[in-house]
Amino acid sequence: MKFKIKISLFLLAALTMFGGCAVGPNYKRPAVQAPEEFRFADSQTTNSLGDLPWWQVFQDPILQDLIGTAITNNYDLKQAVARVEQARNQAAVANSAFFPQIGYSGDIGHGGNSLYNTPAPSANSSSLSSAQLTLNAAWEIDLWGRIRRSSEAARAQYLATDEARRGVMITLVSQVATAYFQLLQLDQQLAVQRAATNAYAGSYRIFNDRLFNGVASKLETDRAAAALANAAALIPQFEIQIATTENQLNVLLGRNPGPIVRNSLTNQPQLTPEIPAGLPSELLRRRPDVLGAEQSLIAANANIGVNVANFFPQIGLTTFLGRASPELSSFTGGAGNLWDLGGTMSGPVFQGGALRAQYRASKAKFDESKAAYQQTVLTAFQEVSNALVTRQKLAEEYVYDGQAAVALAESVDLATQRYLNGKSSYYEVLQAQQELYPTQQQQIQTQVGELLAVVQLYQALGGGWQTAQ
Repeated sequence: MKFKIKISLFLLAALTMFGGCAVGPNYKRPAVQAPEEFRFADSQTTNSLGDLPWWQVFQDPILQDLIGTAITNNYDLKQAVARVEQARNQAAVANSAFFPQIGYSGDIGHGGNSLYNTPAPSANSSSLSSAQLTLNAAWEIDLWGRIRRSSEAARAQYLATDEARRGVMITLVSQVATAYFQLLQLDQQLAVQRAATNAYAGSYRIFNDRLFNGVASKLETDRAAAALANAAALIPQFEIQIATTENQLNVLLGRNPGPIVRNSLTNQPQLTPEIPAGLPSELLRRRPDVLGAEQSLIAANANIGVNVANFFPQIGLTTFLGRASPELSSFTGGAGNLWDLGGTMSGPVFQGGALRAQYRASKAKFDESKAAYQQTVLTAFQEVSNALVTRQKLAEEYVYDGQAAVALAESVDLATQRYLNGKSSYYEVLQAQQELYPTQQQQIQTQVGELLAVVQLYQALGGGWQTAQ
């Protein structure tokens, strides 16, 4: 028995010495063709808007409070946090295979047969009692690295899940800011539409009075009444959009539908002329979807090693320690001690091609994950470039919209004076009004579009995930 123990200990030491390698390919990040700078970037700088915490980007204190509430109460984010906890414990389950698996077992009985398949007693013999209690342990020697590769894959999946949580948080910050700015836009557009309705109502009163005095025609008065009705009909549409946007924002905040306290568009801080995007290479280390895609690729690479290791035998050590007695009364005596220490080995001989198919499937999964990672990188560069050019061009458009609005406002005043002085028809006034108010609406939409482009750029750069102020 001592010789058997020595052999087992020697086997343990030898296998531990050879257990430093793991079959399967080691991970190497795929090559990506990152541009030297972002297209449409104002300048090439190392600092980036994405490095700033969200409370330094969005200066509106009301918006800051809303974002803080959303980070605390949003249910999508809570689900993402729960998924991270699940993945973390799954990684712990995979790591547990590194340690011996210790358990216990026991049985006790009384009957006409004794324990351990001993011959049954004769009919005249008395019944027998038996008892057994053992403590057993088993430990797989990770000679081929199967456990290490499994642990590597589980840890990568955990990190990918955590990056997905960061992605949910970035998206949440962006969604709250987007809905908030859209509310400000709708408020301003509603104010413009009400002003337009009042202006059309004033024109209608003028034409109605002139019709009563026999100066204006019925056609002009009817056209003025129609213009007033059309302008007033747009007000309920804006009110519907405001209510639904408030409801959408409340869902993001984890609250029931209700009004949203907010600032006004005119009080929003001015945007800086240049917003740094940073270096494309830094984007790959900041965006959570890129980092998550790489962790999924690492997990797929590790699973190849797991499937390679499945071709080789699994070697381990087993032992148990216990007591057994044919009589309950003598169970605590010293004669019933049981113990054993030995090695185990098991491996495949014929599996009908299952192992080879699993190996090929894991390689195909790696190829899929690699393509997904490279596609995610390309999409990241595209989104940053799109946000940059959108912000630049909307800033230019806003200047022209402002110039047009000023000119059209002056034309409305001039056309009205010309009509009152009998130098023009109502159609000249109507045409000037119908050009002014849509231009004012477009100017508001362009202004908010520029704000939303900054939000999209911030999200595309992977910013907004910091939680502490």
